[in-house]
Amino acid sequence: MTHLTPPSYTSFDGHRRIATGALLANALAVKQALDSHAAGPVLTFDDETGRSIDVDTRGTDAEIAARLDAAAIAETAFDDTVFADHAERSSGAAPSRGRGRPKLGVVAREVTLLPRHWEWLAAQPGGASVALRKLVEDARRASGDKDKLRQAQERAYHFMLAVAGNLPGYEEATRALFANEPARLRDLLAAWPRDVREHALRLAFDASADSQ
Repeated sequence: MTHLTPPSYTSFDGHRRIATGALLANALAVKQALDSHAAGPVLTFDDETGRSIDVDTRGTDAEIAARLDAAAIAETAFDDTVFADHAERSSGAAPSRGRGRPKLGVVAREVTLLPRHWEWLAAQPGGASVALRKLVEDARRASGDKDKLRQAQERAYHFMLAVAGNLPGYEEATRALFANEPARLRDLLAAWPRDVREHALRLAFDASADSQ
């Protein structure tokens, strides 16, 4: 499935933010920082997960851009294969068979249930597979807000751990983060370097610190 919004990344040289946005802009900023013997550490983060990622900054700017373009094309081709296969299965059309790797779509995995659970599932319209998929979708909708909150907390935590682990109030800040106490979190982050504080709040609340 293709991404609905462009992926976003953020790079830091120590506690100073040097880039935010497309991966190429971050890669070039990282290359410049490393070539300038930055104090560092120089790290790039995936804004969706808050985790640091490796960026290959070898070669010229054009070579870096070419590598990233090739990787993006490969990822898009993979996503389109998954989407086409899902649509084909949903329409009931017989899947085409050809050379190469099998297409991806519905995944069969083992599920362990008690006999009474299997009996109940078998009695549902469409059988066990359809019933299980409906149950999962219902659960996802019911827990949507909680899942979003947990994901925001985790991505902010991963970033804070990598960049702010030695800053004052770090442990108290992480407790406020997971306790969902935004006002207390902002107070604890007030003494942190501005770029670190703003990015942590952006990841935690999915918005810029200035709008909070």
